[in-house]
Amino acid sequence: MRTSPNIIITGTPGVGKTVHCEQLAQETELKHLSINQVAKERGCYDGFDEKLKSHIVDEDKVFNINWQQGKLEIVQHLELVALLSPSQFLRKTLTNMSTLALYRSYSEEKLQENLDAEIFGVLLEEAREAYDEEIVVELESETDDAIESNCQRIKSWIDSWKQSHATGSD
Repeated sequence: MRTSPNIIITGTPGVGKTVHCEQLAQETELKHLSINQVAKERGCYDGFDEKLKSHIVDEDKVFNINWQQGKLEIVQHLELVALLSPSQFLRKTLTNMSTLALYRSYSEEKLQENLDAEIFGVLLEEAREAYDEEIVVELESETDDAIESNCQRIKSWIDSWKQSHATGSD
């Protein structure tokens, strides 16, 4: 029986997924897991994209991991939105994303792909297709205050989840 919810925090690179996850992990009993790190540790790669200079995550291998084991509750990744629920989806303005991406030394091609994904709302649409609309929550992450507000909102949801599951139902 789980005692904490599973939460996905997803969005295009540079929107603040890691910042949110690390803050929530510090302020709750949840554990921050990066799908990229899990894929690396458990050999869940399906090759390397030379053009984008990044590993390709094998989603089937990731889906086969026993996510109920331990405290694997906060997960971040670009595309794996159908793994756990609910999903917290982060957005950021393109100017901020461009600056961050250049700081991270992304290739021009990878930067353009990420900006296109944000412009067209590709990942948000994937999340909405994978889940009931009411459990996909879009959050802005422009400022420190917005991040703090988002984390408070997610912590409130965690508390509600725990209260509604206190009887041992899951």
